[in-house]
Amino acid sequence: MKIDWAALASVFGVSLVVTVALVGLFTVGIVALSKQSATAGGSASGGSVALARTGAYACFALCVAAVSYGIYLIVA
Repeated sequence: MKIDWAALASVFGVSLVVTVALVGLFTVGIVALSKQSATAGGSASGGSVALARTGAYACFALCVAAVSYGIYLIVA
């Protein structure tokens, strides 16, 4: 039995980078939602609240798309 260490390291590296990127993107979405709720209590303009909500929803949509693509790759 021969193990292809280069391929194993490549899979490990790609999965590590994608995992960190996905967690970071989800974190940005949560931070945007927390900024939205923090500015809603203060005297912020409606534009910044809408921008924070839109950015958070975009981050969550990208997370869902990445997870869906991963499931597609596993099933196909």
